[in-house]
Amino acid sequence: MEVLLFTVLTLCALGVLSAVVLYFVARRFRVEEDPRIDEVEKMLPGANCGGCGFAGCRGMADALVTHEDISALYCPVGGAECMNRVASYLGKSAPVKEAQTATVRCGGACAQRPRTNTYDGARSCAVAASLYAGETGCAFGCVGFGDCVKVCTFGALRMNPQTGLPEVDPEKCTACGACVKACPKHIIELRKRWPGNRAVYVSCVSHDRGAAVMKACKAGCIGCGKCVKVCPFGAITLDKNLAYIDPQKCRLCRKCVNECPTGAIVLSNMKPLPVDKVQVKE
Repeated sequence: MEVLLFTVLTLCALGVLSAVVLYFVARRFRVEEDPRIDEVEKMLPGANCGGCGFAGCRGMADALVTHEDISALYCPVGGAECMNRVASYLGKSAPVKEAQTATVRCGGACAQRPRTNTYDGARSCAVAASLYAGETGCAFGCVGFGDCVKVCTFGALRMNPQTGLPEVDPEKCTACGACVKACPKHIIELRKRWPGNRAVYVSCVSHDRGAAVMKACKAGCIGCGKCVKVCPFGAITLDKNLAYIDPQKCRLCRKCVNECPTGAIVLSNMKPLPVDKVQVKE
């Protein structure tokens, strides 16, 4: 009994001593945190999506407070309104960045891109892409298992059962970039958001030659260069058999849409123009 009592008292004494030591150590090495960080965190949307480059809104708030120049910091979810509010509170210049939206650059729907084999494994784009090229003859296109949909915390993506491709709801998309990082084929890109969600872009990322593209996908870019020649703004380049439309130079004139022989150039929320007309959108 005495041994037990002695053991209990010893443990209690050690516990008290440890608590005292930890208390003084905590006070000695305490790091004072700027109270403005809490206020800035409250101004941020709290999505913790990582679109700003930090693990969460707390990390973003800390950077906004501690950095003198915040021009390189931007919250895609909160947008310009949120950044202006934060900058005003901190007495700093608000960063400026144009609105963007996620764009799926693959037009290889089931009808245009027939299957050549059947994948029997984990229903994950990342897993499937690491094992082989895919279920079709195109090694560049969408795998179709929806990894991008799973990582979108805003419900802006869904898989279309008819086409087998992901679709973006531009009204819900915050341009956080989570889907861009999740896609192993790199077919999702953040592009400039035009008024009315209008867009003109090449819906293909294949670098195969024309004959190989047409064999694998009827809607792919064959690298013919017709769109490059007809663009009056120099917005289209051709590299490694693939055309690309620069969203900063494009003026939505739609001439390239009429010239593309395979329909690889997508026209979103706009009507096609007659071949002999050009309408410049500033």
